[in-house]
Amino acid sequence: MNKNFIVEEENRLDKFLATKIEASRNQIEQLIKKDFVSVDGKIVSKTGYKLKLNQNIEVNFPQTEISDVKNEEFIKESLKDKKVEIIYEDEHILVVNKPYNLTVHDAPSVKDATLVDWLKLKKISLSTISGEERHGIVHRLDKGTSGVMVIAKTNEAHTFLAKQLEDKSMGRYYLAIIDLPLKDNVIIEKPIGRNPNNRLKMSIEQNGKNAKSAFLKITQSKNEKFELIAAKLFTGRTHQIRVHLSSINRHILGDNLYGFKGELNKINRFYLHAYNLYLTHPITKKQMSFKANLPEDICKFLNENFNMENMNDNIDENSIISNFDSFI
Repeated sequence: MNKNFIVEEENRLDKFLATKIEASRNQIEQLIKKDFVSVDGKIVSKTGYKLKLNQNIEVNFPQTEISDVKNEEFIKESLKDKKVEIIYEDEHILVVNKPYNLTVHDAPSVKDATLVDWLKLKKISLSTISGEERHGIVHRLDKGTSGVMVIAKTNEAHTFLAKQLEDKSMGRYYLAIIDLPLKDNVIIEKPIGRNPNNRLKMSIEQNGKNAKSAFLKITQSKNEKFELIAAKLFTGRTHQIRVHLSSINRHILGDNLYGFKGELNKINRFYLHAYNLYLTHPITKKQMSFKANLPEDICKFLNENFNMENMNDNIDENSIISNFDSFI
């Protein structure tokens, strides 16, 4: 499918298209960078290309390439110990509690079934305008991070949610257990980039992308060695919470990639959980909030090491949000 537009005033190519087609900023960038946009018959792959009056812009919307569904029995076997809990579902969106040790997207290094495979089994699929089969994945979680995610079930919902992610009107609050209490609530704003010495890691890099996180003290363990904290992100960089905590010599329990030195034989993953998600429903425009209950292993650790008498009050999502609002 092709669409043509005439430039009515000078503008950047990406900004011009944002006024003409219903798509997120990222989707428009992908269309341009993947050579699906031409100006006066010549393909332009630069998002900031300067347009002149009366130029003809043509957008060639690609056909989405649908990948084959993996063997159903393989997927079921791979996911048998990884329960994906449905928190909310309607005809437009699906909200799930992703278990840890489950990868969201396929990659060459991924051998097990993914969340996308689970979505395929449930016949939930989304074809984006940038020509990629994304199965409604609007935002991600690391393989080792558990918690709440929203999945779009239609193109309209995907585009609206993607725009919310860009303008920060949609977001998440995380819970984590760290190996040394914070001195105080803190906001960290340090650029993050790929670690030049270890390609598996991210790190604070002078030429990295801007990254900003806020961390809230919740409660210390009975021996005052560990602390349950909450985190809120203002940007969405890879491993952002883990990198920013490491930059102040704090580490999530079990996160040996970023410096945790504890008894790893007792902790088989890092204790980071996406706890609360807030968004505006893409169709009804209703403000919505969803909570993903803590997984069993984190609950067990809390029960064994923390005073649980006031724990429900401490991790009440409204209380956490209010406390963040008071210091951000």
